[in-house]
Amino acid sequence: MKKVYLSFLLTLAYGCVSLAAFAQLSPQAVNQTELLKYQDSLTKTAATMYSAEANTQRFEQNAKFIKLLVTALKTPGSFNFGFDSLKTISVVESPDHAFKIFSWYIPEEGGTYRFFGTIQMATKDGKLKLYPLIDGTANLKDVNQLTTAKEWYGARYYEIIPLKIGGQKTCYALLGWKGNNQKTSKKVIEILSFNDTALSFGKPMFEAVKNTPLKNRIVFEYNKLNSMTLRLDKNEQLIVFDHLAPFDPEMLGNFEYYASDSSFDGYRLVGNKLKLVENIELKNDPNELDELYVDPTKKDIPVTKKF
Repeated sequence: MKKVYLSFLLTLAYGCVSLAAFAQLSPQAVNQTELLKYQDSLTKTAATMYSAEANTQRFEQNAKFIKLLVTALKTPGSFNFGFDSLKTISVVESPDHAFKIFSWYIPEEGGTYRFFGTIQMATKDGKLKLYPLIDGTANLKDVNQLTTAKEWYGARYYEIIPLKIGGQKTCYALLGWKGNNQKTSKKVIEILSFNDTALSFGKPMFEAVKNTPLKNRIVFEYNKLNSMTLRLDKNEQLIVFDHLAPFDPEMLGNFEYYASDSSFDGYRLVGNKLKLVENIELKNDPNELDELYVDPTKKDIPVTKKF
């Protein structure tokens, strides 16, 4: 009887110690545990979303995914949580730690893609500040036009490059995979700017030829079966990319027949412009970035890289 009583006391004491230890956990530690649970739920929902056979089911699961993601981001400390296990969407933080971009896509049955995303700002008080991104690609009459978060030229971003221009607020070059259709893929260099209450996409910065109108964004299009390098070369301080050209000169303007010709060009920030630099000699071969292509007719979850 004494042994049973002693065992009960030890169990009770251990439980009290455990509760005391839990009570002493920092809010960050408690939130970390909560965010890990959200991450697990998001991963499972994304898996269901990408394995769905039809558009209807994919978008239904995507709606659940968005609701769950917003709930997770409302958790205090979420900005400092990496979501590293969530492989099917891109989570990229700006180098100056000002914001994060969550971006992903849904492959549609017709071979096209619908993009989704949100920008989470770092706030001093830790409160949630989000800019939902609405893919307005289908309604854009000109891919060069300036847009807002509500008419976003959707993409899955993998790199953020701060652009510091004298006398102006820092803007950011976003590198992303755009997808397109069954014949061609696209990649994009997008410019993101913030003001006090909103954000904008696109900025007249890109100069290909001197004394010609500046472009607001750069869109590359090429054959679906080929890959394209688009990345920041930190050594040269250039946004480097493959020079795309048609297989045959007679196919000029038909992007289904475009691929890299094994040369490289780039954009360098000079003053307030991103000026084109052609025929760059790179010291090291550029790293190929995953094309992120998903065949909409297959049920496989996309295998993606964290950039």
